[in-house]
Amino acid sequence: MTATTRPPGTVLLAGATGDLGGRILRNLVDLGATVRVLTRQETSTARIAELRAVGAEVIQADYDDPDGLRRACTDVDCVVSAINGLDSAILGSQSRLLEAAAAVGSRRFIPSDFSIDYRGIRPRSNRNLQLRRDFARELDATEIRATSILSGAFTDMLSGQAPMILLSLHRVLFWSDPDQVLDFTTKDDTATYTAAAALDERAPRVLQIAGDQVTARTLASTMTDLTGTQFRLLYAGSFGSLTTMSRAVRALMPASTEPFPPWQGMQYFASMFSGDANLRHINNDRYGSRRWTTARDVLEQHRQQS
Repeated sequence: MTATTRPPGTVLLAGATGDLGGRILRNLVDLGATVRVLTRQETSTARIAELRAVGAEVIQADYDDPDGLRRACTDVDCVVSAINGLDSAILGSQSRLLEAAAAVGSRRFIPSDFSIDYRGIRPRSNRNLQLRRDFARELDATEIRATSILSGAFTDMLSGQAPMILLSLHRVLFWSDPDQVLDFTTKDDTATYTAAAALDERAPRVLQIAGDQVTARTLASTMTDLTGTQFRLLYAGSFGSLTTMSRAVRALMPASTEPFPPWQGMQYFASMFSGDANLRHINNDRYGSRRWTTARDVLEQHRQQS
């Protein structure tokens, strides 16, 4: 059944200067919402002008300014966080935003999850997902109605950032099982859905979406079709060995503030190939039937641009 959304209200969006946040902003404006964008005090005047040109009201407040955050959250129907980063971002800035929203009686909050299902992972097995699980506990301790959007991995990563498809070797890597289902959604599809959810006052605690569900085997077949060259599967070990390798690489690498160093990518694939983080209740049609971007679409576009 297609959910009905209330008349477009006011949404506070944090993280709009980021990649996903910018896409969410454009979709909210397209839906007719009144959008407040929260930016730090040091945000450049040029960037602020760009946000206003899209149609957003810009509120400048730092995350260590409780009064400024409370002013930003006042009289909004939903707070949407697209804040990205590590502890200081997810459990620091986002937590302070949540505190402000709760203090002024905000009704709804969409956290910066946009991931595979962190609820099923083994404790401390995936740093980035653990941060989201820890924040979920904070969010559930408030009276705010929360909606987490779980979208799998970003399909865009298959075109290069995620080293699963070895173009030069005509191989597709897999761990443990080449037929393990993997959930992917593009950033554009995730942003479109998030904007609709922000205006849906009946949105449940968790919404799961998957633009495509593939396996290593089907990816190999897709690459063979697209290139005319046979792509074969390449066994890279068990997901348990990948977890062990990620720990070793993490120990050897210098500390980094990057949200996605190589060892974190290993943790992510281990969580996906273990099946622990699979999406099992897909809600793609909640806001109407539409064509979702598939893994084949992304790979074909990448091939044409290469």
